[in-house]
Amino acid sequence: MTKFDTLINILDKIIDEAPSSMSKKYPKTVTAKEESLNQSRSRAFIHLYLKVNFGILDFTEREHYITDGSYDGGIDGYYISQENKTIYFIQSKFRTNSKNFQEKEIELKEILVMDVNRILDGEVLDESGNEYNGKIKQLQREISTTENIARYSYQVIILANIFDIKQSELRKLSGGFATSVFDFESCYEKLVFPMISGTFHQATDLNINIDLSNKNAGSKISYTVQTKKGECEITVLFVPTIELGKIMYKYKNSILKYNPRSYLGHEGKKVNNAIQETIIETVTNEFALFNNGITMLSDETYINERIGQKNKAQLIVNNPQIINGGQTSYTLSRIYEDNLENDVEKVFQNKEVLLKIITLLENKDDINKLELINDISNATNQQTPVINADKLSNDKLQIKIQKWLFDNYGLLYERKRGEFADGVYNSYIRQEDILERNLFFRMFYSSNGEISKARQKRLFMNQNFSFEELTKNDKMDNTYFGFLCFQKISKVKNPNQRLDIATYAKVRAMTIFLKPAKKNDYQRVVDNSFYEFISHWKSFVDYYKGKIENTKTRINRRTKLPETYQSYNYAKWFDSDEFEVDVKTFYGEKTTANTV
Repeated sequence: MTKFDTLINILDKIIDEAPSSMSKKYPKTVTAKEESLNQSRSRAFIHLYLKVNFGILDFTEREHYITDGSYDGGIDGYYISQENKTIYFIQSKFRTNSKNFQEKEIELKEILVMDVNRILDGEVLDESGNEYNGKIKQLQREISTTENIARYSYQVIILANIFDIKQSELRKLSGGFATSVFDFESCYEKLVFPMISGTFHQATDLNINIDLSNKNAGSKISYTVQTKKGECEITVLFVPTIELGKIMYKYKNSILKYNPRSYLGHEGKKVNNAIQETIIETVTNEFALFNNGITMLSDETYINERIGQKNKAQLIVNNPQIINGGQTSYTLSRIYEDNLENDVEKVFQNKEVLLKIITLLENKDDINKLELINDISNATNQQTPVINADKLSNDKLQIKIQKWLFDNYGLLYERKRGEFADGVYNSYIRQEDILERNLFFRMFYSSNGEISKARQKRLFMNQNFSFEELTKNDKMDNTYFGFLCFQKISKVKNPNQRLDIATYAKVRAMTIFLKPAKKNDYQRVVDNSFYEFISHWKSFVDYYKGKIENTKTRINRRTKLPETYQSYNYAKWFDSDEFEVDVKTFYGEKTTANTV
């Protein structure tokens, strides 16, 4: 599946979120005609920007900010951010196919027609004397009633391709406003990938409501600890499980950035089912006893027990990151999401979970955070065990590999277990689109001629090369093409299952003989050539069997007499330069024979 295919999947899922009252603008994707579908995808593209950048999950709330239509002053959408003290004006140009989406630019005159200045000046008519539509008037009303508007700045967002233009020139075109461009690359990196990995909209301040009705001595225990990473304050308290469910529903994996793994889904099924059972099927608070709790990292933490409400308090956490208990939190979010249309408050009523907040009072840089996280991960017994490979998932090399594979090939490299579970759950992507971390290295070695090494155990754990060595020459191209071949060859569902050496040899052979010059042709070549190539594999191996044949002697167990037998050192042949020559010779002759 290409990155554009994934984008279309996301847009179609957004369209399907629309209430029936909006079916004219957003017809269901399964029944919509092509023109209507393209128009609704164009609007959904603006929805995607609003959802990812501002965390607006509700469709109706996002639609409030869509202004696209007749007499819209060249503005397709807007957002007034109280958090950033910025008003965003959005101009979008969605392209309906992959080639145009990547190559076609927005015309500069479309930016020039944005009437941002006239609208901010309170004008109700455009320069042609046409009255602005109701949504633009709504925008003007909201700006005029925004508190402390003098503190706000303005920014133009262009959701389209603009190549080879200076920022200063772009600013002039937009009427003198700061302008950010989301071209096709930025769209894939900053909109699509965050959606499929559940990392959109970073949390800055979390507001958590606390129930004091059953707390005998206040809401918390708090004390300061001196560590080798600097001074920390540790706060421990029980919080309502619904609060954690809400937080994870909104922020998803973006709040698990430093966690060594994401939501495990099927892998953590036993633990996740136990959590669901304790929450859903009980009315009492056994959950507080059974669950080990959640550990959260914070830059600043505040608790106020005097908020004008009886038995209520408020907890504020700045730049939160859950580093232990991610499975618990994510499962609570799934329960919350599944019961939104029911009595969700009743499901979570009177159920609390232990929350430990570690506030870094000193040394807030990422290096110290990561060191502290590693120490905690190693020292803490979790309900679903952290395997050693998980602890490497946040390594800089793994992050670079993931970005490279997505940017260059659209591959979803799962450096962290479960990080694409949200994308699969929402049907943005398929499970088979994910490249598991050990499988990546198996494909890397097999497609680049180290077939025996591709069969080794725990490859992800046993790497000591640099990113530059990984991406040298065409090694990554070979890996990508090899993976496409492997998807055709292997029906194995478990990526850690040991495969016979011939599987990796086929990957190498197909990479040697079939890989075309252009990446865009990789999938087509694999689809068109795979079955014919494989049909000759046995003949190929048999043809060269003689050169790897060895005569050996052994004792016959029955007769106790020596006997000779033939052995074949396939591994040595597959790893040799000679294998590449043999593949080209044999399959080259087959191709020539077929064309004569």
